[in-house]
Amino acid sequence: MFKAICTINVYLFKDIPTTMKIAALFSGGKDSTFSVYIAKQYGWDVTHLVTLLPENKDSWMFHSINIHLVDKLAEAIEMPLIKRITKGEKEEELEDLKKILSGLDIDGVISGAIASEYQRTRIEKICYELGIKSFTPLWHKNQELILRDEVDAGFKIIIVGVFAHGFNESWLGRALDKKCIDDLVLLKKRYDINIAGEGGEFETLVLDCPLFKKKLVLDEVSKEWKRDSGVLQVKKAHLE
Repeated sequence: MFKAICTINVYLFKDIPTTMKIAALFSGGKDSTFSVYIAKQYGWDVTHLVTLLPENKDSWMFHSINIHLVDKLAEAIEMPLIKRITKGEKEEELEDLKKILSGLDIDGVISGAIASEYQRTRIEKICYELGIKSFTPLWHKNQELILRDEVDAGFKIIIVGVFAHGFNESWLGRALDKKCIDDLVLLKKRYDINIAGEGGEFETLVLDCPLFKKKLVLDEVSKEWKRDSGVLQVKKAHLE
């Protein structure tokens, strides 16, 4: 499994002590989960998963689709989860994140940002104010390569939301596998989408990966489609 992440981050943790205690911003999506995986591969002590629960589904910073599943996913990873409700209002939601992080005994924070300057700079600002470090292991990496490395590492990922031209209802619940990545490459060529969904084109949910001691099984789901976008809502799920 280690070979896949080396193609992304050869120098990321060079000269950084593995004794650092790190909290991970966690949504249950592919990139936040993969960032935890990378950190664990390098021997970092990831002490907590941190999740903000936005009341506003259009939060500028935080994932909202199926966010209620983070408890089960944290149980699958066997890692403590810290949650806080936020109104999801622009800029104000950052104070809620700062309040959570200020109460933790940590040296830094890891996040799954790939290309969003909005996300990265605001997380860095909070970390600067708290005197801790911000780490983004996927930052500005080749996005197609990130997707392929996630699949090669054994991540079982499905698409749970689509919000851009080129997608239709058939994408909801679709497994993010090699064929799916090939189709995303074609959509990028035709519609210039962000292939990793960093521009909000699609959202994902991780069902299983090498971090998990148990896999997430979806028992009941429903598709909600409106005009040219939609979400897959998970009504019931269990770990096995």
